[in-house]
Amino acid sequence: MGMPQPPLADASNVDAVDAADQRHTWHPFTQMQEYAGNPRLHIARAEGCWLIDHAGHRYLDGNASVWTNVHGHNDPDLNQALRDQLDAVAHVTLLGLNHPTASALAEQLASLTGGALPRCFYTDNGSNAVEVALKLSFQYWQLVGKPTKRGVVSFTGAYHGDTFGTMSVGDRGAFHERFAPWMFAAEDVAAPIHSECAGKVAKSDASTSLRSLEALLTRDATRIACVILEPRVQGAAGMVQQPAGFVRAVSELCRRYEVHLILDEVFTGFGRVGGLTVAEAEGVVPDFLCLAKGLAAGYLPLAATMTSDAIHDAFLGAFSEGRTFFHGHTFSGNPLGCAVALASLRKLRPLIASGRPTESAEVIGQGLLSEFAADPYVHGVRQLGLTAAVDFAAPVGTPSWSVDARIGYRICLAARRHGLAIRPLGDSVLIVPPISIKPDEAKHLIAALRKAANEVLS
Repeated sequence: MGMPQPPLADASNVDAVDAADQRHTWHPFTQMQEYAGNPRLHIARAEGCWLIDHAGHRYLDGNASVWTNVHGHNDPDLNQALRDQLDAVAHVTLLGLNHPTASALAEQLASLTGGALPRCFYTDNGSNAVEVALKLSFQYWQLVGKPTKRGVVSFTGAYHGDTFGTMSVGDRGAFHERFAPWMFAAEDVAAPIHSECAGKVAKSDASTSLRSLEALLTRDATRIACVILEPRVQGAAGMVQQPAGFVRAVSELCRRYEVHLILDEVFTGFGRVGGLTVAEAEGVVPDFLCLAKGLAAGYLPLAATMTSDAIHDAFLGAFSEGRTFFHGHTFSGNPLGCAVALASLRKLRPLIASGRPTESAEVIGQGLLSEFAADPYVHGVRQLGLTAAVDFAAPVGTPSWSVDARIGYRICLAARRHGLAIRPLGDSVLIVPPISIKPDEAKHLIAALRKAANEVLS
């Protein structure tokens, strides 16, 4: 006989849910001792930009559920698209088969670059979208007779995911440094120094970064396969920005030196910093465009790597030639995810055209400037589109906070008491609301963060 099974936690009994959570769940990017020692927040349902706990308390989703949510939670149009697809087929593999929804979405994604990147390779998350781009670049250069082109160039502060390939090309030391012995070698160049909020530029310098990149390509282009870049905003670095035009300049260097450009738009795509993609806004066509997070509007895991016919066609040949790209995921191109993504794109284009995301972004930017720019406990404020960061630190001339003071974390815990769910990065608080956030909700976000900061810093 097997061991007796414990009763399932009743979702209506928050104490039972909490006990089961503490007994069994290991949360991502979370120090579990700290988690267990602080109040837990169990979300029972959600509506629009708001998360709702078991007692009916409402929290603005200032994190967009890890930067994925586009149209808010429980959107009726996306819900209906999901139900309609569920009545047809929930999942079918793309390994040698196809389904109409994957084809329809691939066609729509090809339109993001005006057809310049018509080939779509589906995966299930952003790390894998980047892994695919890296592997396609490496294999392409082998297939065209340039096997020495194996190197990767990224930028300081880069974060492209947590698989071993993406860790290798990233620069997030605290997250990944203990795994360094298992990573492959990559090179980086300094990211630009640039900071703006509500359209006001505090610092801007891209020339040093571009000179370093060109010097590296001049010397080593024959051994470099690709350059990888999070365009305009490096999210996990703390919303570190690049000036307008920087992405185009990097693209021009890659073209000149015959090196692939991978744009990691896992975070920046689908309205986060304005248009549907930064590539479109900057008039850039990379060799690989990586999409995830907002692709399926925060509903389901779905990712895509877009590339050109020229790269795709290099992989064609008899099976015996060994040109096949041996990579795939069980849920690549899942029909449910594709159906929601199609419905999201239908809603997103008119939403962007309406100007509401721009208006809400302006409210956030102006609010950050008025509430935090002169605060002695704030050493930096950045905002671009619906991305922002507030860097908290001890006032100048006073002792620095210890790492275990956890000021950013404590501010985010305090924010819950004021109806805001948000996450820190060290002592920075990152602001990433759903794309559909309304101006009055944006005002609530700023006011709640101000109250939370006052509580902790006083």
